[in-house]
Parts: sequence; structure tokens; C-alpha cells
Amino acid sequence: MKVKVLAVDIDGTLTENDNGVVHLGSLSMLRTIESMGCKVIYVTGRSSIEAYILSVFGGTTRIAVGENGGVITTSPHEHRFLVDRSHSEKAYEFLRSRIDNVKIKIIFPRMTEVVLERTFDMIVAAQMLKENNLPVIIADSKFAYHLNHESINKSVGFKVVLTMLGIKPEESIAIGDSETDVSLFNICGYSIALGNAETDVKASAKHSVNKNFGNGLVEALDHIAQNFLGVKNDIQIFDK
Repeated sequence: MKVKVLAVDIDGTLTENDNGVVHLGSLSMLRTIESMGCKVIYVTGRSSIEAYILSVFGGTTRIAVGENGGVITTSPHEHRFLVDRSHSEKAYEFLRSRIDNVKIKIIFPRMTEVVLERTFDMIVAAQMLKENNLPVIIADSKFAYHLNHESINKSVGFKVVLTMLGIKPEESIAIGDSETDVSLFNICGYSIALGNAETDVKASAKHSVNKNFGNGLVEALDHIAQNFLGVKNDIQIFDK
């Protein structure tokens, strides 16, 4: 398998833990992999602007897929919206009127989705959306609950990027830790779940590593380098 691009999640994958702090060892490794000719694309539930800025300062490919696939950012002023936000706004108002403690999460502004605090029963909310024929899904990134149009997931946005780059899905590898990454696992040629992923997420990936969060990403990147990029030794030894 010839690997041309990595689809990398951010929270719970590139971070040290669940506090949003970037794991510097794995970020350094991503820059090394980029220098070897393999593109690195952040595909995240975060704002595509946050992910784009990370790509600029981190030295990786300056394309970001944000909002779980709803937005693609290719420059500070160029954003491609794959769906209208009004669907998610309507779903939010509906849930807020029927379930206690439904709250907007204070984060970077969103362009296609609504992001909520993890303060209520997501399963109940999902059932209510379905029963009332609202075309919106609620997904748990472990960072927050995300309301997205039912046509949107991470694979949708990433496939648009692959078309832009002229790269086939089978030439890509996805790395992630949550249920929002499973759609990526399903389309990429290879996939890796981190140690902190739930059991069902690991079962959806072709490979899983033992370590958690950023240290797990280090393990995943070494696995990719040795098995797909022709590197004989670890890219970097990082002990924390």
C-alpha cells in the first residue's frame, strides 16, 4: 500500500490528554512524516480554523477539515461549507425545549454545526431527533456533543480533500479515538485507533495501539513509518 496522506484527529489523538494541550512529540513526528512526502490533514470536530492554524504553526499540509466534516479550510479566508447550519440550529432549539440542561459549549464559532456540553443523555436526544424526523445526528467526540446534518461526517469532508489532492481513499490512513472517526476508518486504506478509544471504535479500525492520547499517536506513527514508509527504526523516541 502506497501511503500519500494521513487523516489525523486532534482531541484525544494529538493532545496530551483530554485538556486540549498539543502533544509536542507527536506533532514533531507529523512534521517529519510531512517532510517525507506524506501529507498530513487534520480532520476534527473542532473548528476548521483552529485546525488550519495548527497546520500552519506545526508545519503540515495547510488544509483542514473541521466540524466533523462540515467545513474545509484552505486559507485564512477560504472556507468551503458542505451543509447549511440552519438544520443544526433547529435541532438545538428542539432539544433545548424538551430536555433539561442542554447547553451550548463555549468554543470557537461554528459555521455548519452546533456544539453542546456533555450534560444530558445523548441517546435520548438522538431518539427524539429521529422520532420527530429532524435530519440531524448527534455525535459524541468525547470533547462535546455535535449536532450535524445527517449527510455530514468526517469521511464526507475528507473525501472532498482527497479529490482536491488527486489522492485515492485507499492511499490514505486514518488515526483517531472516537466514534466520529469511524466513518474515516471505513473509507481509508488503513486505520488506527488509539488505546483510549472505546472498544467498538477499536473494532472498526484495522489496527489499534496500546498507548493513549499523544503517546498513542507516537506509537501509531512509528507503526506507519515502519510498515508503510520504509523506515527501519522509530522516527523518534519519546518517553513521558
